[in-house]
Amino acid sequence: MANQVRELIEKLRVKPGDKVKLKASDADGDGLFKDEADTKAETLKIAAQVNELQDRLYAERQRSLLVVLQGMDTSGKDGTIRSVFNTTGPIGIAVTAFGRPSERELAHDYLWRVHAACPRRGTIGIFNRSHYEDVLVPRAHKLLPKSTIDERYGQINAFEKMLTENGTVVLKFMLHISADKQAERLQERLDEREKNWKFNPADLEDRALWEDFEEAYETLLEKCSTEEAPWYVIPADHKWVRNAAVGHIVKATLEDMDPKYPKPDWKPSDFKVV
Repeated sequence: MANQVRELIEKLRVKPGDKVKLKASDADGDGLFKDEADTKAETLKIAAQVNELQDRLYAERQRSLLVVLQGMDTSGKDGTIRSVFNTTGPIGIAVTAFGRPSERELAHDYLWRVHAACPRRGTIGIFNRSHYEDVLVPRAHKLLPKSTIDERYGQINAFEKMLTENGTVVLKFMLHISADKQAERLQERLDEREKNWKFNPADLEDRALWEDFEEAYETLLEKCSTEEAPWYVIPADHKWVRNAAVGHIVKATLEDMDPKYPKPDWKPSDFKVV
């Protein structure tokens, strides 16, 4: 299994210098995993193992893990978090959902609110959307000059390199959903009453700019997948494939980090509970 996971990681990772064409990239994930039922059962086991590894990370309190989730609407950022981290203890994990910046946040540089949300030592931080919104949205909607956006790629790389040099391991997942599958999921939000609350008319505005967002994603994947902070393109048309792929990579990363329970500077045998 270890070799299979390593092959999965190499297949999905965007290597520095790679050219990315999302239209040619498989959003189904056919062939990544053999059986749906078996894969779902394995993902449940992975979630439990992630919890155990996070417990060691929290006890060690020397390093942290940052998981960045990006993707078009309905790609499953929330679902991925629920699946992979559903058993992880709440003390050692923090989820930050980045929406439109507030007036106070706009008064600072665009990375200010992001840096404040980065995980402290011993914890796993999850970004549901992230600082990459500040290059994706301006590029697709043409809100900023190209020169300003181009500068931001380098600034983001420097920011993430600083995080890694200070003990934060960075994983970035682009949940790659096809336009047809997004249309299906958006229609479900309109057709099913209990899902109406999920629908946002603004989602259709971004959908109308699908090719612009696709190009914006391709550019950031090419410019911001580094050795220190790699991007992974995760097929997201099938939820079970998406969850399993992210789960395997998170688990393998924590295993490579190999956090240790600290040894006390006292002997347990010297004490007795009465």
